[in-house]
Amino acid sequence: MLGVSPQAVSAYETDKKTPSPAVAESIVRILNLPPEFFTTPDERGELEGLPFFRSMSAATKQARTRAARRERWLEQITDYLGGIVSFPDVNFPDLSPPADPLMLTDDEIEHFAEDARKHWGMSEGPINNMVYLLENQGAIVARDSFGAATLDSLTVVSPSSRPFVMIGTDKGTSVRWRFDAAHELGHVLLHANLDRRRLTKTADFKRIEEQAHRFAGAFLLPAAPFADDFFAASLDTLQEMKPRWKVSIGAMMMRAKQLDLMPEQTSRRMWINYSRRGWRRSEPLDDVMPPEIPRLLYKAVDLFLGDGVHNADDLRAGVRLSDRDIEALCSLPEGHLSGIAHAPVGLREDHAENAQIIHFPRQS
Repeated sequence: MLGVSPQAVSAYETDKKTPSPAVAESIVRILNLPPEFFTTPDERGELEGLPFFRSMSAATKQARTRAARRERWLEQITDYLGGIVSFPDVNFPDLSPPADPLMLTDDEIEHFAEDARKHWGMSEGPINNMVYLLENQGAIVARDSFGAATLDSLTVVSPSSRPFVMIGTDKGTSVRWRFDAAHELGHVLLHANLDRRRLTKTADFKRIEEQAHRFAGAFLLPAAPFADDFFAASLDTLQEMKPRWKVSIGAMMMRAKQLDLMPEQTSRRMWINYSRRGWRRSEPLDDVMPPEIPRLLYKAVDLFLGDGVHNADDLRAGVRLSDRDIEALCSLPEGHLSGIAHAPVGLREDHAENAQIIHFPRQS
């Protein structure tokens, strides 16, 4: 596409040769990135946080690399905007899990889920919006296409910094993405101090993922109130419960089995009927329950652009990314930065649903 040899491109990438101005212009155009992306050094250095990829065993290295790079872009955007607006303080409880994940029991995970709810002053009932909860505690959440259906979500956890959570939208439903968010919270609280070498061991990785999954179920479906609602072991009962708890019927069946709310034989029969109804492909209500859309970066961009000092060009130059990538990672409507947005500046209707809107004070 550049009209040069592969050897020349390799020389550009390894800093052995500088492209001519004409070739540099073509690179910018073809890759849809601003010139600053190529001319400004990445000051973040090596990745300090610990990345967790859900479904990593099935995902290709290329897919993981692409997702990890976009997560770094999310950090770039947050760093730049953080110099202008104030984000919520990080407020995640220190649950002091054992350093060795294989020493962490299911009972401890259940207690940790209860402790997290108590730390945030939550009731035992259903969580209204999982994404807003994470954002209110200082996490940065984004919904993004990973370009691979084998990747569900990604979290970068650093013991001393802000968690970054990315929910993959290449497949799934609102309840699936909501469970993904709770799963990533499990990694933040259970595995922040994990030795990353443990992730390269198949048995350890499998157990770590099981722990995050167990935490998500316990956090979204607390044992006592969920058991009170589970008045009959039937698919129809769980279908009625789905709008209240905003969790898939399949996840509720697994949770009921974990809590011994139904015998093994009943569980097997329900899974058979679940498959017969075609619910493994699509459950009832999946098409009417809206996804939870992050609004923290959306609001930060609006404040940045509305302060009377900065404009979209400042944002492009500051984060060194294309409009398309900034809009995708900040949950902005397409065309927002170029002035042809399909929604007005300010929170869209789906962002204004929750009353707990965070206001960012201007920094002096």
